[in-house]
Amino acid sequence: MTNPLLADWTTDFALPPFADIRDAHFAPAFEAALDEARANIRAIAETPEAPTFANTIEALEEADATLNRVLGVFYNVAGSDSNPEREALMRAFSPRLAAYGSEITQNRPLFERIEALWQARDTLDLTPEQARVLMLTRRGFVRAGAELDGEARDRLAAVKERLAVLGTEFTQNLLADEREWFMALSEVDLDGLPDFVVSAARAAGAEKGLDGPVVTLSRSLIVPFLQFSPRRDLRKKAYEAWVARGANGNGNDNRAIAAEILKLRDERARLLGYDTFAAYKLETEMAKTPAAVRDLLMQVWTPAKAAALADAAVLEGMLRSDGIDGPLEPWDWRFYAERRRKAEHDLDEAALKPFFQLDRMIEASFACASRLFGLQFRPLDAELYHPDARAWEVTRDGEHVAVFIGDYFARGSKRSGAWCSAMRQQKRLGGETRPIVVNVCNFAKGDPALLSYDDARTLFHEFGHALHQMLSDVTYESISGTSVARDFVELPSQLYEHWLDVPDVLAEFATHATTGEAMPRDLLDRLLAAATYDMGFQTVEYVASALVDLAFHDGPAPADPIQREAEVLAELGMPRAIRMRHATPHFAHVFSGDGYSSGYYSYMWSEVMDADAFAAFEEAGDPFDADLARKLETHILSSGGSDEAEDLYTAFRGRMPGVEALLRGRGLLDAA
Repeated sequence: MTNPLLADWTTDFALPPFADIRDAHFAPAFEAALDEARANIRAIAETPEAPTFANTIEALEEADATLNRVLGVFYNVAGSDSNPEREALMRAFSPRLAAYGSEITQNRPLFERIEALWQARDTLDLTPEQARVLMLTRRGFVRAGAELDGEARDRLAAVKERLAVLGTEFTQNLLADEREWFMALSEVDLDGLPDFVVSAARAAGAEKGLDGPVVTLSRSLIVPFLQFSPRRDLRKKAYEAWVARGANGNGNDNRAIAAEILKLRDERARLLGYDTFAAYKLETEMAKTPAAVRDLLMQVWTPAKAAALADAAVLEGMLRSDGIDGPLEPWDWRFYAERRRKAEHDLDEAALKPFFQLDRMIEASFACASRLFGLQFRPLDAELYHPDARAWEVTRDGEHVAVFIGDYFARGSKRSGAWCSAMRQQKRLGGETRPIVVNVCNFAKGDPALLSYDDARTLFHEFGHALHQMLSDVTYESISGTSVARDFVELPSQLYEHWLDVPDVLAEFATHATTGEAMPRDLLDRLLAAATYDMGFQTVEYVASALVDLAFHDGPAPADPIQREAEVLAELGMPRAIRMRHATPHFAHVFSGDGYSSGYYSYMWSEVMDADAFAAFEEAGDPFDADLARKLETHILSSGGSDEAEDLYTAFRGRMPGVEALLRGRGLLDAA
C-alpha cells in the first residue's frame, strides 16, 4: 500500500491528506525520504561536472524536499498533539537528523564545490538573492565545522547528535510535568472566581476525564486563577507547581539535562574556535556580540526594576491591609495587582473578558491584514490533524496566497506556549510553491471561548509571524519567510500586536459575548490608558530570564545551572516577589533546541524596532496608511532573509532606532 506521506497529494491546495495518515506511516516515510536526500547529496558532491550555482547551490536547496515535506507534517502534529508513539518517534528522529546534518556539512567534496563558487563569486553573474544564498550556504557550512578535520570533526558531530537527543528529552519532560499535574477544586474552592475561570476549570477537568473542576499548568488557566482566587493557600500550591516544572526530582527532571546541554554547547563553540557559545551564536545576529545584548538589557533592567519595586511596595501595603503580616510573595503579586488595577483604572478582568471572544479576535486579525495588505480569508472544509484545528484559504485579488491553519485550544497533548510554524514554505525554485502556515496557541476552551487582553495580543503576535510566512516572495526556501536573524524574526509578530490597540479595531471587534454590544467607549479608553499597567513586573520577569540565558552561554559552562541562575539574580537584585518568566528547568526557549539559546533577548531587540516601526504609522496619522503598509510588505514581510536585517529595516524606516521608543511604549521612560 502506498504511504500517503510519500504519494502525490491531490487534496485541495496540496494539503497533507490527514484523513489517510497514521502514526505507522511516519517512520517508513522518514526512512525513504532520508535515503533519497542522502542519494541526492552524494550526486551533487560526486558529479564530475564543474561546480555551478545551479548544480550545487540550487541542487542543495532541493535535495531534501521530500524529507522536509514528511517532517513538516510530523513535527507540526507531534508538537501540538503528542502521544507516546509520536514522542518515541521524535526521540528516534532527532539524533539521526543531527547525524544527517553533520554528514552534509562534513562532506569535503561538497564543501570544496561550495568554496570554489565562493571564491569565484564575482565572476558568476549572480542575482542579489543568489549571492545572498551562496554566502549563507558557505557560512552555514563553516559554522557547522566544514573546515575541521579528524578528531575535532568527529567530536563535533557527536556533540551535535547528543544535543539533539537532550533537546528532545527536555521538551518531552516538560510536557509530561505539565500534563501530569493538576489541582482538583471543590465547589467551595471556586468562591471568588469569575465565571470564565470556573468554566475553564470545569472544561480542564472534563478534558482529563474528571467530574469536577481542576487547575492545570496551562498558562491560560493558572494565570487567571492566580489573579482571582482569594485562597492564598491554593494560589501558593498552584504557583509552586507551575514554577517547579522540570525540577520535581522525578523521571521528568530537567536539571541534569540543562547542565549537560550547556557543557556541550561550550565544547561545540570551542571546537569551532570561539571563546564562548554566546560569541559563536551572536556572530550572525543583529546584536553581533554579548556585550551589545547586555547593554540593551541593562538599559531596560534599571528603570523596570525601579518601577517594579515601587509597585511591590503598594501591593505589600494591600497585603498587610488584609491582615497578612508576611512579605509579598510571588503567588500574591497577580492577585493584588488585579485588585489594584480595578481600583486605579476601574478595570475588572471578569467584566472585560466577555468582550474578547476568540472568534471575534480571529476576525479582527484577519480584518487588519485585509486593510493593510489586501488579504482575504475563506474558511475551508478540510480534515486536519485534530478536531480543534481549522483552516482558511488566504487570497489577494482572487489569487491564492496561502493556507492558514489555526489551532487555538489548550490540551494535554499540546506543549505549552504559542508558536507559528510552516508545514510548507514559500519558494519559486522548481515552480511556485505557496505556504501552509500554522498558528498554535493554548487558550482555555469555553462556550464561547473568551480571551484575556494578553491572550488577544498573543493571537495577534502569532498571526504577525504567519503574515511573515504567507507574504514571503523569494526564490529560495532557505531564505523564505521567517528564515531571518533570530533577533529580527520577532519584529513582524510584535509589530502586528500594535493593531490590536487601535481604537477603531477594538470598537468593531471587541463585542460582548452575551449582548453583542460593542465595548463602551469609556471602558475602551480605560483599557488603553492602562496598557502599561504592571509593566515593571512584566519587564523584570522577562529581562531576568534573558540575562540568565546570556550568563549561561557567555563564559565557561556552569557545572550547576541552578546555582548560576541564583547568582545572576542576586547580582541583579531581583525583587523577591517576582520570579524569572522561565526558570532553568522549564526554559524551553533555551534548552529544547538552539533556536533561542543566547537569544532570549531577541524579543526585546525586536521590540526596539517594532515600537519605532509603529511610530511611523502614528506619524503618518493613519494606522492603515497604504504607502507605509506597502513599504512594510516590500522591505520586511516579503523579503525573508534575502538581505541583512539592518538593511531591510533601514529600507523601511530610513534609519535604525534607539531604545527610547521601547521605554516609552512600556511606560518606563520616566523611570529611566
